[in-house]
Parts: sequence; structure tokens; C-alpha cells
Amino acid sequence: PALAVVVAVALALPSMALENGLARTPPMGWLAWERFRCNVDCREDPQNCISERLFFETADRLAEDGWRELGYEYLNIDDCWSAKQRDVAGRLVPDPERFPRGIKALADYVHAKGLKLGIYGDLGNFTCGGYPGTTLDYVKQDAQTFAEWGVDMLKLDGCYSSEKEQEKGYPAMARALNATGRPIVYSCSWPAYQGGLPPKVNYTILAEICNLWRNYGDIQDSWDSVLSILDWFFTNQDVLQPAAGPGHWNDPDMLIIGNFGLSYEQSRSQMALWTVMAAPLFMSTDLRTISPSAKEILQNRLMIQINQDPLGIQGRRIVKEKSHIEVFLRPLSQAASALVFFSRRTDMPFHYTTSLAKLHFPEDAVYEVQDVYSGKIISDLKTGDNFSVVINPSGVVMWYLRPVALPVQPWHGVRQQAPGESLRPVLL
Repeated sequence: PALAVVVAVALALPSMALENGLARTPPMGWLAWERFRCNVDCREDPQNCISERLFFETADRLAEDGWRELGYEYLNIDDCWSAKQRDVAGRLVPDPERFPRGIKALADYVHAKGLKLGIYGDLGNFTCGGYPGTTLDYVKQDAQTFAEWGVDMLKLDGCYSSEKEQEKGYPAMARALNATGRPIVYSCSWPAYQGGLPPKVNYTILAEICNLWRNYGDIQDSWDSVLSILDWFFTNQDVLQPAAGPGHWNDPDMLIIGNFGLSYEQSRSQMALWTVMAAPLFMSTDLRTISPSAKEILQNRLMIQINQDPLGIQGRRIVKEKSHIEVFLRPLSQAASALVFFSRRTDMPFHYTTSLAKLHFPEDAVYEVQDVYSGKIISDLKTGDNFSVVINPSGVVMWYLRPVALPVQPWHGVRQQAPGESLRPVLL
């Protein structure tokens, strides 16, 4: 019955579709939550608390350290930014001690740096951190407030709300944001609160309401957390993969590269696997102190080019070996592809031998292959040629393949399937 209500709402409101022209490629930027959480103790920890200082300083880093030019353009505030009460007019207001200049001044500063500002709300009585939520009667007012402040993106969480309130509230916020006339990318957590899968989640309807959505639980600063997200997304890829595309993306949550929980190899793996998933790339680390090696992973130009491919097709896992090697493929524009060879092993580097033919690439095609991390190029790799890659434990080898000669028949399913069509594998 819950789904029927959503369907009824969708049919009754044909103008609801979120064709706001935004997020045509996966959004990129920085988000405070994973690294800085709800640290509001600015007396003890002024450097790391949720305050305008953190966001002004991070804006400087995004603008001056090469991030903005690569596409990392959104600077996103997460929970715990507001005062504990709305003002007398019922408006949300930032905490006056931690954001003395207000959000509009921060937005102006961010815009002057060639960046965009994101903010956080929660469709419920309270945010997850216990700050004022956006109940149904406040949806329009809060959308208007965010627009007046110059906000460019809204992440709308779902703590302290019922299924019914979510069914009404998430579409209502899409309409309210559109009605402000300001282009605001809409990131919603709706599916994550409904278990992420049909029949509770209707991805066809979701794609008409939100630009991106959290399907699954929060990422934590650990390799176990990355693997649990990965397992859920690729176990359910038949449902999730067709739902993504230009303007509407699955969001496996933030990049934790540069923090404390991932090794160098694991950091490279998260970046490659998020890229092959066509995931939004939101870093959540301290850009003021980031290590050169983490920065190098996050600023890999070819990686970002693959992530931002205009076709916007989410990749799939195509091989799962008994040897704990997995292969993922993402079709790209101009008949190119990205392949990720991933090792779940924990012993030693593994020599994995295969061929493009075994991975169902078209017969008689020839490719130029570039290793995304090393830059090394293999010329004239034929579909039938055997090759080996050496994959470190919990690491990846990632390839960008560009055809130099293609067979007459086009091969990969570059067309995104509409949900509900019979699912064909990406490789035909």
C-alpha cells in the first residue's frame, strides 16, 4: 500500500519530475560528515568543529590546491550546523556562535571561489544529530530559506520520520526546490530508510524525484565498511545498475581516502570501485593536512574522466573467481570501457591471467589500454590475447580501454535500460 500511495502521488503530479538539468554527471566535491561528524565543541577543538572556519578553510583548499579544476566543486555542510531552535518566524538559523556570519555569507565566499555550497536537512522532527528537522509543514519554507541563502545542493536525511511522512515529504521537497527557481541538486536518503530494494523502493519514481540518493547505510572509516557497501551494491546490481544515469545516481556514500582506516592499496581500490559504479565523488577528509599519496589518488585525472563519462552508465561486476579476484566493467562513451581487477586476497600479490574474449569483449576488436594508476600503455591488445595483471592484496589494477579497431557489429549495451525492461547484461 505504501508503494501505491507513491504511485498515486506520481500520477497525480506529472510536473513532479525532477528534470532540473542538474547532475548530468556524478556530482563531485567535499562533505563534512565522515571526517568531522557532529563535533560542535569549538572551544576545545576550534580547528575541527562544525563551524564557518572549517568551511572557509576547506573552500580555500578546494580552490587553491587543484581540486576545483578537476571537478570537485561542491562544498557540503552536513548535520549539526543549525541552532537548536528555529527563529520566531519559524525559519532555520545557523548556530550563531559557530556561524556568526550566517550561511549566506559563506555561500557568497564559496561562489566567489568558483565553488558551490551544499547544506543538510532532515525530513523529520529532528535531524539525526538532534537539531531541528524539516517536518511536512516546513518543507516549502526551508526550501525557500536555502534558496535565499544561495545554496546549490541539499542532502535531505530521514531520521525521526515515518514511512508515510517520507512518501509525502521527499517528493514535496523536490517540488519546493524547483519552485524556488534556484538550481539546487537534490540528494535524498529515502531509499536507505526503506531498505534500498524493491518492492519498497521504486527506482523509476525515485529517479523523477531526486538527483542522487543514498541506498544503504553510512560509510565508516574502515575497510570492512567499504567492503560491506561494495557487497550490497554488486549483489543487488541487477536492480540498482539500471536506475542510475545522467541526472539520477546511486550514492554509495563518501570517499574516506586520506583518513585513518584505509591502507594505500585499499584507498586506490575505493577510488577505482566508486568510479566504476558511476558514484558521486564526495571526499570527506581534512584537505588542510591531506597526505601527498591520498591527494594523488583523489586527483587522478584519467580516473575522474572515467567517473564523469557523459553516458553515465553504472558498471557491473562481471567475474567473481574462486581465487577471490573480481572483475568489474563500466561501458564508456565512444566504445571505450573501464575494467577493474580487484583482489580480496590478504596474502600476497596475485597474478591473474585472462583475455578480453573471456570477459565477453567483441571478437576481432583491438584496444589501446592505459593503466589508470601507473599510466603505462599497452598497444594493440587483441580480444583473443591472453594477458596477466598483478593485483596486490585488497588492491586493484584499473584499465581504460579505447578501441583502435572495432568489429562491424557494435557490442556493448551503451543504452541504459529503463527499469522494468528485461535485464540484459551490459556485455552482449
